Amino acid sequence: MTTKTRQQTFLSLPNFSHKILSMKKIMFFLLAVFCFSSLKAQDLKTKNDSLSYAIGVLIGQNLKKQGFTKIDPAVFTKAIQDVTAGGTTKIDATSANKMVNDFTALEKANANKKNIEEGAAFLEKNGKRPGVVTLPSGLQYEVMTDGTGPIPTASQKVKVHYTGTLINGTVFDSSVERGEPIVFPVTGVIKGWVEALQLMKVGSKWKLFIPQNLAYGERGAGAQIGPYATLIFEVELLGIE
Repeated sequence: MTTKTRQQTFLSLPNFSHKILSMKKIMFFLLAVFCFSSLKAQDLKTKNDSLSYAIGVLIGQNLKKQGFTKIDPAVFTKAIQDVTAGGTTKIDATSANKMVNDFTALEKANANKKNIEEGAAFLEKNGKRPGVVTLPSGLQYEVMTDGTGPIPTASQKVKVHYTGTLINGTVFDSSVERGEPIVFPVTGVIKGWVEALQLMKVGSKWKLFIPQNLAYGERGAGAQIGPYATLIFEVELLGIE
């Protein structure tokens, strides 16, 4: 990925939220389960066997990511048999689709609630640490190095190094690790950054603790930043462009 692409990805605040699997994909996976329920790994004798199994692995992984982790293969197999035999199913397609959608909606709601509660608890505790400043917006920062240069304005571009982490310490992005700082408009990033950058002096390095509403909110970003995630950034303001 080029520097320009990384900047565009970071600045545009894209919605990377995962789409719920369609009923068609779920049925395809169930068909794979039915066809290969009695197949053992050592019985992959033909290219078609291997390809079929590989497709099942990929779709199975996708289903697992969506939260379908308690599927009963025997019940699945019976449902596929009923459908492929042209008989009457115990649950019609419309009801089945609603059940799947209701399940995924509930799982998403539970995950969102967990992220909100954990983020709020983290910020409450973090705000009590010596050296942490909490602004009226809810943004928190800790000065690691106090610079002596000018403070950027909303109309300017800045050059920074940064490392972003989740509150559990997982690094999701880092210009430091790439060894290449980035340049972007002060107002071209998430709200927490916009506010902090207009308080920092060039040469400063701050640690930002950004509430979900000043970060990516309900959309999340990428595979690692979930909806309503509180984020931490170490930001070094290298200059004003």
